[in-house]
Amino acid sequence: MKNRSLCIGLLSMLVLTSGGPLRAQSGDQAKPPMYTYISEWAVPRAQWADMAKVDEQDRPLMDKLISDGTLTGYGSFTNLIHQEGEPTHGTWFSATSEGNLLKALEAVYASPGSTTAPVEGASKHWDYILVGRVYNQRSGKVEGGYLSGDEWNVKPGQMRAYNDLIKSQLVPVFEKMLADGTVNSYAIATEDFHTGKIGRVVFYFTTRDAASFDKASKTFDETFEKNSALASALQSMVDREDHRDFLDRLVYMNNK
Repeated sequence: MKNRSLCIGLLSMLVLTSGGPLRAQSGDQAKPPMYTYISEWAVPRAQWADMAKVDEQDRPLMDKLISDGTLTGYGSFTNLIHQEGEPTHGTWFSATSEGNLLKALEAVYASPGSTTAPVEGASKHWDYILVGRVYNQRSGKVEGGYLSGDEWNVKPGQMRAYNDLIKSQLVPVFEKMLADGTVNSYAIATEDFHTGKIGRVVFYFTTRDAASFDKASKTFDETFEKNSALASALQSMVDREDHRDFLDRLVYMNNK
């Protein structure tokens, strides 16, 4: 577990194993940036059922935006590790340009009920826009599963070395797990429009079920056991005090 957490965090929300084809053959093979708009809410427990209804209401619009090429994916999740005043629910949608991301956002604003639901108005709310250049995923619709990852701050002047090490040592591990179905997506991203500290890096990946999550954890442990210098190198590049983990249940997702 220790090595798994280290790997997740030092790599740094989509998409469960669906049996669909891989969208790309490499996590870093001349692909366009992936922009992701994330919304999170701290919903009172008594209104969780209301929030689930709002999420379902948004799906037809999101599917339309997938079909017309505006979006490359979207989904909904609930937080499994609750903290007072922190988000309990969230949604995301992704595109390969900022323009398409904004086009989708305007479509959401124009959709009756998507931004006026009482449960959302009564809940504390956060928005983020992330951009990732190292990512890969499978296509298809899936219900359920797990979304996991970490956030760290890379030290000033270390970002290039950090990215090079991730690409050479850890992306191949994820590509192998993506190919055999252990995970169905992974990405390394930073904020496109900063709401927090510069150098914040987010890593996230998804699995179709708990058994796949265990398999991914074992793979992380084995990776660091075989290369003890890797953990030391990564630790030297990040500020460990600002580390944050997250573990979410995927309600649904759809990837093009």
